[in-house]
Amino acid sequence: MKNSDIIWDYVDAKGAEFSEFSDVIWGMPEIAYTEYRSVAEHKKMLEAQGFSITENVADIPTAIMGEAGTEGPVIAILGEYDALPGLSQEAGVAEYRPIPGNGHGHGCGHNMLGSAALLAATAIKDWLATSGFKGRVRYYGCPAEEGGAAKSFMARAGAFADVDIAISWHPASFTRVDEALSLANTRMDFAFTGRASHAAAAPHLGRSALDAVELMNVGVNYLREHVPADSRIHYAMLDSGGIAPNVVQAKAKVRYAIRSTTLPAMFHLLERVKKVAKGAAMMTETEVEITTISAVSNLLGNGPLEQAMQGCMDRLGGVPFDEADRAFAREIQATLLDQDIENDFLRVGIETDPALPLHEGVIPFDQRGEPMIGSTDLGDISWVVPTVQARVATHAIGTPGHSWQITAQGKMPAAHKGMIYAAKVMAGTGVEMLLDADQLAAAKADHARRLAKTPYTCPIPTEVNPPLQPRPADLG
Repeated sequence: MKNSDIIWDYVDAKGAEFSEFSDVIWGMPEIAYTEYRSVAEHKKMLEAQGFSITENVADIPTAIMGEAGTEGPVIAILGEYDALPGLSQEAGVAEYRPIPGNGHGHGCGHNMLGSAALLAATAIKDWLATSGFKGRVRYYGCPAEEGGAAKSFMARAGAFADVDIAISWHPASFTRVDEALSLANTRMDFAFTGRASHAAAAPHLGRSALDAVELMNVGVNYLREHVPADSRIHYAMLDSGGIAPNVVQAKAKVRYAIRSTTLPAMFHLLERVKKVAKGAAMMTETEVEITTISAVSNLLGNGPLEQAMQGCMDRLGGVPFDEADRAFAREIQATLLDQDIENDFLRVGIETDPALPLHEGVIPFDQRGEPMIGSTDLGDISWVVPTVQARVATHAIGTPGHSWQITAQGKMPAAHKGMIYAAKVMAGTGVEMLLDADQLAAAKADHARRLAKTPYTCPIPTEVNPPLQPRPADLG
């Protein structure tokens, strides 16, 4: 055991308390920028644990920061607590059974994500207090990861400017150090304006905004053949202009998500999509207004931090599940497709084992599977401070992200075991950086080398603000 591993006792001492806290957050699912109840609960927990608190981080009402310790390096532990629409589900039930209400649910496990991160920060705080070691720990409560890019706005505002390293985690099917692969992503609205007219009596007087949207979609479909294979372009209709076919539609709006493996590649692809939109406007004699909604950068890796986290996982071993955990996981797997389960094994480079319901080991650092890449606003943090992320087993192998099955598993004993394990990994990695100045320096040097090659440019234009939502009336 390394000296840093004493931190695990501090995690265990409050594991049950924070498991209950995770369940409280599970029970109040709130989507991007509406997490007023969840952030209030995080504030109460920060106060109870003795942190000094900063609210409205980066002028976002549902972002919060708690700090403890004096002088020394600053270790940031990043948490999330936003839910998703349409994923309401009764806990502990292996069949689709939504709970009456707004339809939201923690179908990505963020109730555990924020709770385990705050547990890790609390453990480091308690260790600092008893050890007398110089250092500071911060818990950042980060809202709106799901499409809202809150961390990108926070990074742009300088919320992490004096942080030395940042640590996060995410619930998963397999336990491993996260491979720093994600897609830079911009969400952008294209609003076309034309001229209404009677579609039969005076069609020549109309200029169809709906035609412009359709032509843009066709043009982007042709563009897809001529982009890098790992780029992605998706769209959703926001406004088709109306429901009357005998009216030439004067307004129409479409939202695009444009992704590439690096920031420069995304910026280049973004300009090409804009040209398609402008071409559609020219063809239809309409006007197009282009508005950035949110954007995130791709993840930057950090070798020294990843090695430190891997060492911590290897010393801990896997998450200690029991037969009851495995039994419920098998029930969940019975609701999945064979391809769901195969996909999870492919992602980590392991031969599919249909008899394995939960992962109880640690994936070796150099083992790689098929890349299946999404986007995260953690990417922007990784450009401004050395960052590392863990993936920790909390649910049945094969469970799709953003599914009712994850919501169903979010309060189970297996989830609690996984989140406590994640807290140990994060706290252990943070304490190791505090104890070993050379490792910390190596992490910062690694980060500086990556930025020297490609300096950071925040993908969100300075004039774009977070799409904040009003505080519910019943909260005062």
